[in-house]
Amino acid sequence: MAPRDVLRVGAAGLRARPLRVCLSALGIAIGIAAMVAVVGISTSSRADLAARLERLGTNLLTVAPGNDLFGETATLPGESIGMIGRLPGVESVSGTGLIEDAKVYRNDHIPTAETGGISVRTARLDLLGTVGATVADGTWLNSGTARHPAVVLGSAAADRLGIGAAGPDVQVYLGGRWFTVVGILNPVELAPELDTSALIGWPVAESKLGFDGHPTTVYTRTAKDRVEQVRELLAATANPEAPNEVQVSRPSDALAAQNAADEAFTGLLLGLGGVALLVGGVGVANTMVISVLERRAEIGLRRSLGATRGQIRLQFLTESQLLAALGGVGGVVLGIVVTAVYSLTQGWPTVVPVWAMAGGVIATLVIGGIAGLYPAIRAARLSPTEALTTP
Repeated sequence: MAPRDVLRVGAAGLRARPLRVCLSALGIAIGIAAMVAVVGISTSSRADLAARLERLGTNLLTVAPGNDLFGETATLPGESIGMIGRLPGVESVSGTGLIEDAKVYRNDHIPTAETGGISVRTARLDLLGTVGATVADGTWLNSGTARHPAVVLGSAAADRLGIGAAGPDVQVYLGGRWFTVVGILNPVELAPELDTSALIGWPVAESKLGFDGHPTTVYTRTAKDRVEQVRELLAATANPEAPNEVQVSRPSDALAAQNAADEAFTGLLLGLGGVALLVGGVGVANTMVISVLERRAEIGLRRSLGATRGQIRLQFLTESQLLAALGGVGGVVLGIVVTAVYSLTQGWPTVVPVWAMAGGVIATLVIGGIAGLYPAIRAARLSPTEALTTP
């Protein structure tokens, strides 16, 4: 038979049992949709991460005190920020200092234990430019407000305190004193510790809250082609007397590690999608076996009219391939829709690799071929007499 006739005969068998065909194709479609959606969502997530890193930059390094020989938390010298700023390749440097004894509350009637997980940090005036932070409402600290009881809240800190806007009449109770909220920050992706912080000026922290002047985090923005060179020098520069007590990290590495964890989870989901695809293949095989049993008379008639074993085998293989292809194409379309909807809700770009779509269709054809092989061979082995006389 010509290829066109083979397709026509194979499709005729599917049209005769539309409900059974739809249910079998649905089993294939669910497996393919799961696999395409998992790959698409993972790829979209990586595309969003790449765009975020491109926007935020991977050239931000942080310096923090580690532990001394006795296991106690070390301290950074007060001059560490200035010394780091003189390194070749450093574009900007800033820092914050954690004031552990100071807590912030919405008012002075809140129990002291209910801190809401908000920390108080003193901040340099050039902090925003170095870490890439922006102000959502109000203003950032300046040379004037840094000397007076003024505070800028991180995004999460503002939410926990129930403060939606800054203003001269908005105050919080910080370190046993009233501080005016002059600004609220947007989320800072490369410095998430700032989101849960109340940031005050360096001078007012020293004069009113007993801050000792030692920074606890130094943020260093380097030239993009000098990141590794600067990274190797940071510990010895920040604390020349004890470089082993200094921790140096790159915040973008944490985002990359998060993406790696997402990829491991993606592998698990792909495995589950493969199981669903296998179940769909079993459904196709079951449909084809039943089809052979129901169509013995048709097979016997075709054999008696001169159809060869190879033509019968090809007919049922084509039927199973068409059934699997129907489920595969539907699954790819469904997977793309799921990816697009999920990416839209997350604010990600929608990216579905071509190889995933093509691989989904190819996988269904392979599954269809394997699932239809036994029924096709069984149908081809029926002799005309046996097929016509067996009820």
